[in-house]
Amino acid sequence: MRALTIDAHGGLEQLRFRTDVPEPALGAATDVRVRVHAAALNHLDLSVVQGLPGVSIVAPWILGADAAGVVDAVGAEVTDVAVGDRVAINPGLSDRTCEFCRAGEQSMCVHFRLLGEHRPGTFADALVVPAVNVRRIPASLGFEQAAAAMLVATTAWRMVLTRAHVAAGEDVLIWGIGGGVALAALALVKRLGARAWVTSGSDAKLERAQALGADILLNHRTLDVAREVRARTGKRGVDVVIDSVGRDTWPASLGALARGGRLVTCGGTSGPVVETDVRRLFWNQWTILGSTMGNDREVDAAVGALSEGWLRVPIDSTYALADGRPAFERLASGARFGKVVLRVAEGG
Repeated sequence: MRALTIDAHGGLEQLRFRTDVPEPALGAATDVRVRVHAAALNHLDLSVVQGLPGVSIVAPWILGADAAGVVDAVGAEVTDVAVGDRVAINPGLSDRTCEFCRAGEQSMCVHFRLLGEHRPGTFADALVVPAVNVRRIPASLGFEQAAAAMLVATTAWRMVLTRAHVAAGEDVLIWGIGGGVALAALALVKRLGARAWVTSGSDAKLERAQALGADILLNHRTLDVAREVRARTGKRGVDVVIDSVGRDTWPASLGALARGGRLVTCGGTSGPVVETDVRRLFWNQWTILGSTMGNDREVDAAVGALSEGWLRVPIDSTYALADGRPAFERLASGARFGKVVLRVAEGG
C-alpha cells in the first residue's frame, strides 16, 4: 500500500512516499481496519520527524495521527461498527485496564500512546486500530473535515470545558490563532458565551479570526500582550489563558491572568521548559492545568458537535498523499490558518 514515512529522524528531507508498505492485518478480535480517505497534519508530526525524547521508530515509520475513512474489516468481537461504516479516528490509544481507564479517564492511561508517535500512523491507504478508537460519522460530515478536526477538537474540548471550566461572560485569551487547537478553542469559547481574546503575529489571521467570532484581536509581534490585556481590563486580567506554545508565551500568559485565573496548556511548541515565580503563583491563587487529548466522553462530545455542524475547524490547504513534502512545508511555515489535509482516497 501507499504511505508517507520516515526511515530516520531529522529534517523534512527524511520524508518518503512509498508504494510498497505491507497492508496491515487485524491483530485482535477487537480490531478494525479502516480505508483512509483523508488524513491531517498536526504539529506533532513535525516533532516526530525531528525526533522526540524516549520515542523510537522502526523503518519505514508511517506518520500521522488524524484520519477518517471507511471500515473494511472487523474482528470477530466487534459489534459497534460494521464494514462500510464511515468513521473518524481517535488517535489516543489506552490499555482500557489501568486505574485511570477504569475511572473513564482514558487519556490519563499509564500506557497512553498516540498514533504516528508511538505506533505507526494514519498517512497510509489503510490502518488497523481498536474498534473503541473509531467513531461513526454522518454523510454530512466530509472525510477531510472529520480528519482535520478529531485531534484538535478533542484536545480543545477537554481544555476549555473539562479542565478550565470556561463559563459565559468570562474572558479567555487564546494564543496563536490559526493553529488547529486554537481555532477549535475559539469555537467552543464562543459557544459557551465567553469573550475570546486571540493573538497572532499576522493581522490577516486576526481578521479571519474576527470573522469566526473573536472579540479582541492582539498582534503579539507588535504588542506586549500582557500589558495590553491589563490595560483593556483595568488591570484585572483575563479569567482563562489557553496556551499551547510554552516557553515563549509563558511569562505573558501569567502576566495576563487575573487573580484566581486558570492557565491551561496542552503543548510546548516553542520549548518545554518554563519558569514561574512561585510567589506570584500562590499570591494570585492561579490554577495551572495540563491537558492531553480527551477521554471517551469528550471524544463523543466533539464528534457530536462536528456532526451537528456547529463545531468546524477551517482547512487551510489540501494535498495528495504523494505530495507530503510540500504539505509538511506548509505546516512548518507558520503561514497556515487551519489544518493541512492529505487526500488519501477519493470520496472525501
